[in-house]
Amino acid sequence: MTGAEEAGGRTMLLVAHTGREAARRIARVVVSRLTGAGVAVRVLEPEAAELGCASATVVPVSPAAAAGTEMVLVIGGDGTLLRAAELARGAGVPLLGVNLGRIGFLAEAEPEDLSQAVHRVLAGEYSVEERMTVDVTVRINGQVLATTWALNEASVEKAARERMLDLVIEVDGRPLSRWGCDGVVFATPTGSTAYAFSAGGPVVWPEVEALLMVPICAHALFAGPMVVSPRSVLAAEVIGAGGGLSETSGAVLWCDGRRKVDLPPGTRVEVRRGTRPVLLARLRVQPGRVEAAAGQPEGSGTAGTEVGAPFTDRLVEKFGLPVTGWRGRSAASRESMAGPDTTGRAEDEEPGGDA
Repeated sequence: MTGAEEAGGRTMLLVAHTGREAARRIARVVVSRLTGAGVAVRVLEPEAAELGCASATVVPVSPAAAAGTEMVLVIGGDGTLLRAAELARGAGVPLLGVNLGRIGFLAEAEPEDLSQAVHRVLAGEYSVEERMTVDVTVRINGQVLATTWALNEASVEKAARERMLDLVIEVDGRPLSRWGCDGVVFATPTGSTAYAFSAGGPVVWPEVEALLMVPICAHALFAGPMVVSPRSVLAAEVIGAGGGLSETSGAVLWCDGRRKVDLPPGTRVEVRRGTRPVLLARLRVQPGRVEAAAGQPEGSGTAGTEVGAPFTDRLVEKFGLPVTGWRGRSAASRESMAGPDTTGRAEDEEPGGDA
């Protein structure tokens, strides 16, 4: 441990996509800023040589890497953040990402926001929000084959490219339908903008508590994306030989694109709300940036979202959605939304004073 850790000071774990030169450069700047402010920084052993941060403490990749830290700082795309989530979730500490990927819905800041983001972290100007996860149980012949979890999604996909996957889908212990398909995605609201969105699923705001089930290229009349209760249990059973479709094969389960389980015919995959959430650090937003978007050219999205911006602003920015012509609620509309004054006082009357 460093002296700061031994003295009980603030400690953070930094995880970076060391394959990118920009990530290495930004990571060195972050480590320098943090250690210069008296914050101890840990880096992972496989990344230490590439980062070359002499002031950081090198720790092995293990569940203990994030234990006792204030947060895990992530420099990279959503893939790097999902990797870091494996360490942060077990330690019960929040993640904060600087996005170097293409979309980066999980990240809190862009590289141009780095100085502001580090300043707010040092000042403690952030809140922590919980994101739903899913717990996944894989059974075969009634025996548990594997247990795992996901922050974004658990996807059951065909193992052979040239063959269709034959699945029976179940909701809350009752069969729903049988699909010949390329697979099915079970997603959280956080994961609704990831694989599930690419497969045709809906965008679900992160604070909504729900589970999503999105079929992938299903050959069936009833095979639309579905949103169910967070208390529901979803299941997919891989039909084996003799199940009616001879051109079927085994499948594979992927959780967040990182954890893989092979699924032979006859396997059952159960998905339910996770018992342990992932924590994300949210930097406090400064209002006024979104209104500037109204004057932007058609199709340009916003002028750039503020760190900590609402989810709607992130959608506009990430997908370059046109918002030209938006003027916001008028004063009269805001007053109408607020409702009538029930205090019985004039607008400029002092509370508790005499008329």
